[in-house]
Amino acid sequence: MDKIEVLGLVAACLTTAAFVPQVYKTWKVKSAKEISLTMYTVFFIGVILWLVYGLLIDSLPVVLANGITGMLIVLMLLMKMRYK
Repeated sequence: MDKIEVLGLVAACLTTAAFVPQVYKTWKVKSAKEISLTMYTVFFIGVILWLVYGLLIDSLPVVLANGITGMLIVLMLLMKMRYK
């Protein structure tokens, strides 16, 4: 694994980890009133497109970051619908 791949993996971990506190807080307080459904929906579409792009160029950091971020966004959207 070269230095550029390591850089991409570190960036992927940090940007993906940034969503974990919001998911945890929303789950803990059982409220998603302040979460923008439009923002998360548009963001999810973008993340899925990045995931497809990562698969097409065979980039592990892009695939991992966007695959995990996509799952976290799905959790947020589900909580948004459940905890209106």
